[in-house]
Amino acid sequence: MARILLGVSGGIAAYKALEFVRLATGAGHAVRVVQTPASRRFVGEASFAALSGAPVLVSEFERDPARGAFPGDSQPAHDPLSHLELVRNAELYLIAPATANTIAKLAGGFAEDLLSSCALAATCPLLVAPAMNNHMYEHAATQANVQTLRDRGVTIVEPASGRLASKDEQGIGRLAEPPQLLAACEAALAPGARPDAADAAAQGQPSSRSNGARADGPHAGGGRDWSGVRVLVSAGGTREPIDSVRFLGNSSSGRMGLALAEAALARGADVTLVAANVSLASSDAIARRDVGTAAELQDACQEAFPDCDVLLMAAAVADFRPASPSEGKIKKSGRASLALELEPTDDVLAALAAQRRADQTLVGFAAEHGANTLDLARRKLVEKGVDAIVANDISRADIGFDVDANEVTILTADGAGQGAVNVGRAAKAQVAEAILDAVWRLRSAR
Repeated sequence: MARILLGVSGGIAAYKALEFVRLATGAGHAVRVVQTPASRRFVGEASFAALSGAPVLVSEFERDPARGAFPGDSQPAHDPLSHLELVRNAELYLIAPATANTIAKLAGGFAEDLLSSCALAATCPLLVAPAMNNHMYEHAATQANVQTLRDRGVTIVEPASGRLASKDEQGIGRLAEPPQLLAACEAALAPGARPDAADAAAQGQPSSRSNGARADGPHAGGGRDWSGVRVLVSAGGTREPIDSVRFLGNSSSGRMGLALAEAALARGADVTLVAANVSLASSDAIARRDVGTAAELQDACQEAFPDCDVLLMAAAVADFRPASPSEGKIKKSGRASLALELEPTDDVLAALAAQRRADQTLVGFAAEHGANTLDLARRKLVEKGVDAIVANDISRADIGFDVDANEVTILTADGAGQGAVNVGRAAKAQVAEAILDAVWRLRSAR
């Protein structure tokens, strides 16, 4: 795993930098953060320090308690110059969000604060993720500064279009989503990465790492332009009511489904997301429908399915539900025990597969427990009548439900592409890219 230095400048999108730190550390990376003074008006140092587990620096004149070391590394015996030592130890420097002012400083070679001083001293890959109002981003001066940075070999993680911070403002300038930021970083960090690898990942194109998706998968040609492809993704976990306050549910957070939706969107697809009890935000460009129960999820998927080209059924759908849920709250008093009668829910994926068109590609997910995971997934592949099953072992605490990383095996019905493809433990954004590559191979093989 890598040492990532994160520079945060003063914009409202600084809140997304917190999520990036959480994702990056969850994927095993060590992160240090430097902030501009203005950024502290949006997010304080304590928040970044808590998530990164390391001191946060704002001024080049303040002493670094960690002496330039990253989490997990030993500290030097002397007090080095922070702006030199941090970037000397960093394997990658990401500035996100990068405001118009910060980009102008970087283009002009200014070093008036710690963030810009680190940029001048950095010999590692430098990634810059702009975030600002659309008029500021589209201004000729900003565009010229961005191009200057590109010409110097800086990777620009392109902003997205959508709703901006100011009321009723729409346009380009939204900071790239944290999973995209992480994918761009990991592409730049990959052993033997092409010079344009981080640019490709920054634009939602596939990236590869030795510990994640296989090198012959994400860069194995094609699959990067999904323009006109209509993708339906389900995410999260359904909840089946026991009474008015209690439910049967599972631990799915929806992170894997959201990563798939964002990755497909970044490749140019038209994406519809059916989110079951998912509290995480998704891009405004994604058509999202929030649901609660398995029946509600089934209705939403049935409605959207006829118009989709690709179905990615990542939601954890309940197999059983209470047969007679109580309309009120079941009271504990006076009860020695409580028996629940359960009835099976409908098999949403199998029902959709039964009415599929020949040109549709269907991918199911099998969250299994223990050594028989692949055998159970292969059986599900046949029983559900789908093109591929993504299997993962939820008995492991470091992957699967409600964590930022995953490790999966992609099984295909006809052995298209590479047959069973193992995607080693990696951030879910990376795993999503590998799954989309497998889908593209399936569609290309027809």
